[in-house]
Amino acid sequence: MANLQKTAIVTGASQGIGAAVVEAFLTRGYNVVATARNITKANPFPASPNLALVDGDIGDPQTAANIVDTALSRFARIDVLINNAGIFIPKPFTEYTTEDFNALVSTTLAGFLYVSQLSVKQMLRQKSGSIVNVSTTLGDHAMAGVNAAVQIMVKGSLHSVTRALAIEYAQDGIRVNTVALGVIDTPMHESDDHESLKGSNPLGRLGKIKEVVDAILFLTDATFTTGEILHVDGGAHAGKW
Repeated sequence: MANLQKTAIVTGASQGIGAAVVEAFLTRGYNVVATARNITKANPFPASPNLALVDGDIGDPQTAANIVDTALSRFARIDVLINNAGIFIPKPFTEYTTEDFNALVSTTLAGFLYVSQLSVKQMLRQKSGSIVNVSTTLGDHAMAGVNAAVQIMVKGSLHSVTRALAIEYAQDGIRVNTVALGVIDTPMHESDDHESLKGSNPLGRLGKIKEVVDAILFLTDATFTTGEILHVDGGAHAGKW
């Protein structure tokens, strides 16, 4: 009988939200393939037969091939893909450089595309699967004083492709959803900025990594939910406050 223990792939997994998601899936009894540029060196996880680490640039198609090959050779399945890898480059629109644009596209769009394509091919064989993308609430709700238009342009693409793929693969048992995040207390934000960042949403605080993990797990489990953009942003997307 085939191994029916579920397997999750988590990108951007060496710290912050990604590392917490890896730990959550391991706690749930999943096999996990965790990937980041230098995750074998950083390795924040205790050794486990249920965990495989893959180094590499997520924007490189060979990295995606290595990730999926590892999942199939080690665990024989891909049930969940969490597209968490991302970078944040905020600046005025006219100051974005070609290097900034290429970095954003490579990590966010190419990083989504290559690993998702290969994962979906396996999910089609299984007739089941769940993809959860990690994006920003700014993709649906621009905010005065937050100058990040090119960042938003790239991340906002994930919202559109989420809905498109949800429709394309609904009859194949594959669900595609996105969590759109507000300001979360992660290493991405300096502690000196926390007080000012509390005003970025009507709840008046930073989000917690656990709250993001809970949302990702919810979408993983919510078998009648697909094409959803779930805002985990303290209500920022709801309007002016």
